[in-house]
Amino acid sequence: MTVRLMVVDDHRLHAEALASALRLRGHRVLAAAAPAAGAAELVIGRAPEVCLWGTAAPAEPGVFDPVARIKRERPQVAVVVLGPVPSPRGIAAAFAAGASGYVRHDERIEGVERGMVRARAGETAVAPPLLQGAFAELLDPKAEPDDEGVRLLRLLTPREVEVLVRVAEGEDTRRIAAGMGIAPSTARTHVQRVLKKLGVVSRLEAAALAARTGLLDRAARSGTGGPEGGAGAGRG
Repeated sequence: MTVRLMVVDDHRLHAEALASALRLRGHRVLAAAAPAAGAAELVIGRAPEVCLWGTAAPAEPGVFDPVARIKRERPQVAVVVLGPVPSPRGIAAAFAAGASGYVRHDERIEGVERGMVRARAGETAVAPPLLQGAFAELLDPKAEPDDEGVRLLRLLTPREVEVLVRVAEGEDTRRIAAGMGIAPSTARTHVQRVLKKLGVVSRLEAAALAARTGLLDRAARSGTGGPEGGAGAGRG
């Protein structure tokens, strides 16, 4: 049964290799591409029956935004994600974006083919072991390395964590400088670095993000910074 498809992958060589293998099995591959800015537009323009969308980081924020766009503009395109063994968050993000299936990227070509055919038929294409693993982790959760608060905390030095704590408490540059025993210009530089690393443009956004992700609570538990001392105390 021939499927008209496109292959998109983080690594163009992977996309092209998979495309070649599927062509040899009689499928019509319209294009193979890396998911740069134009990949979603390419899928929308070509309108394949199935799009295989490969990613190495299914739990990264925003990784499936292009998939959601494809489903909005071409709802008839069945998207099957190819990725590593996902965390529950990763597999949930794929389906929340509108994916019809999730197949391990080390699956044999026959498994990929089965997923394509099932997705085209309107079925959910997920191997039972993947679902079992996801449910097992939900029932017995481990510490999740992709936790947003943990990820953000790792971006900051202990000194920057202390600055963020003070920003969240409403301190201005002068009070931050006085409390940390540093020059106002140095405090201002620390604040700008914190904003840049967190991907926000204002102190208010930084404080809101820290509260939403539990970053400050994690910092307090780990002793990585704070006005009262910890790893962030000392000279700057």
